Amino acid sequence: MLAAQLSDYLAEMNISATELQQKQLVGFVEMLNKWNKAYNLTSVRSPEQMLIRHVMDSLVVSPYLDGELFIDVGTGPGLPGIPLAILNPDKEFVLLDSLGKRIRFQKQVQFELKINNFTSVESRVEAYQPDPLFDGVLSRAFASIADMLNWCHHLPKENGTFYALKGQLTDAEIAAIPAEFTLLETISLQVPKLDEQRHLLKLVKV
Repeated sequence: MLAAQLSDYLAEMNISATELQQKQLVGFVEMLNKWNKAYNLTSVRSPEQMLIRHVMDSLVVSPYLDGELFIDVGTGPGLPGIPLAILNPDKEFVLLDSLGKRIRFQKQVQFELKINNFTSVESRVEAYQPDPLFDGVLSRAFASIADMLNWCHHLPKENGTFYALKGQLTDAEIAAIPAEFTLLETISLQVPKLDEQRHLLKLVKV
């Protein structure tokens, strides 16, 4: 059931995935659903909604990623990092979260589904000092774009990009972007079966 839905959604989004990648994406949803009952990793309760609201909502960003090394800040159970890692085996992802139960879940996903291009790190973002620095900094859960930029300013390379995934956008939030950052592009995203606004903002440090 989930496999057929996933296949339809990928086709609708014009995203190609191998049979193994599709199996891993479905496996991720199944594990998230199973662990969620005990560990409360997400407020989304049904696997069908997890597929739409978590997996497809993450994959929609994939075509816009430039570079090879990415960090997903405040990743929670691994969103958007794990779906993006599955779809992009040629890229490396660091998944950063401060809650141990989320990191344990990610490591179990990595072990069971044999995904070898992400690393889970338990840390607060302001305490994390990476080496090397990242081509891209992803965030899906931050309260505001200004907060994301202020807390994550030390993570990208000199020409690295911030990718902020947002629902609705307000003029006030755009206006509050700190002066030392430039908004390169605002992209409207369409997620299958999701009748809500989705935006990707690409920003760089000046």
